[in-house]
Amino acid sequence: MRNPLVRRVAPAGRRENPHGLRIPRLCHGLLAAALVVVSATRAGAQIYESVGIRAQGMGGAFVAVADDASATWWNPAGLAGGAYVNAIIDWGTVQDPRVATDAGGAVRPSWRSNSRGFAVAYPALGLSYYRLQVSEIQSIGPTAGSGTGRQDQGLAPVRLRSLVLQQFGATVGQSMGGHLVAGSTLKLIRGTLASATGVAGQASLERAGELEGETSTSVDLDVGVMARFGGVRAGVVVKNIKQPAFTAGDDRVELRRQARAGLAVSSGSHGSMGPLTVAADADLTRTATATGDQRHIGSGAEVWLFGRSVGLRGGVSVNTIGDAKPTAGAGASLALRSGVYVDGQATLGSDEERRGWGLALRVTF
Repeated sequence: MRNPLVRRVAPAGRRENPHGLRIPRLCHGLLAAALVVVSATRAGAQIYESVGIRAQGMGGAFVAVADDASATWWNPAGLAGGAYVNAIIDWGTVQDPRVATDAGGAVRPSWRSNSRGFAVAYPALGLSYYRLQVSEIQSIGPTAGSGTGRQDQGLAPVRLRSLVLQQFGATVGQSMGGHLVAGSTLKLIRGTLASATGVAGQASLERAGELEGETSTSVDLDVGVMARFGGVRAGVVVKNIKQPAFTAGDDRVELRRQARAGLAVSSGSHGSMGPLTVAADADLTRTATATGDQRHIGSGAEVWLFGRSVGLRGGVSVNTIGDAKPTAGAGASLALRSGVYVDGQATLGSDEERRGWGLALRVTF
């Protein structure tokens, strides 16, 4: 079947370069294929903030806050501090940068993560399913600015990639004294990787997401700890202990080990104003993406009002690698009835930064 991402040109099609040499357009395809082989080991994966509506609304400051079923993703040790029974269904999307083309309309490196999941948790046990699709456009040849015209920009070789992860997890926790909890999530990950070469003028994240690839299955582990002293909590998590990898032809993606630490301080209730929580997180490792390595720090706050009928949250996240371009997050929760909430969040940034949204239905009692 013909690959719609690869430009096919008749052998007679030629163009003059600035030096007067006649170069077949077929060379662009050969150059793209060669560059893919050279760069095949470059890894890309989901960022930590791809999942979790409350977490994203707080700017990703959630490792020490995680007290609902999303702790199965954010910090398995957080299950011990949550409600007796908690269940969440959520879905959302995150894209970086917000606009996948520059001011001249030329495609630029970008990625998008679409997620949906279900998790149910008790104080010492959690079961979860998350499905993430990460679509990417990577530059593998001359950039748009290196050409001599719009035609050259449109012919710049790029790689399109799609990674679909289906993760089934079982989370357990264990108290270690009166102030410390350790937890772990055993994960069965079914990954499908697909990639193709193309030209910038025909590339899009939508086309990347339509690729069909090769599927394999891996077993992995996340571990976390949570310490609590009154209203102060501290947590540390390490994800992807075994660093599973997925391949498709010459392309390979590795889920690199991710470590993150967080601190949270919570107050008591005062009249109609419920608990107020202020938190901060910091990545201890880098995560590779199509736009380059990322290492985030974030801070945020969450407050409950009117007897926990309404929750409001906000936060800011910054990539500490390269230029600091903060991304703001905001979210809210509304109680439909006692113990049943609708959660929403929006991630906002400049054209150079992430944007996203998400919704969740959460039941807790």
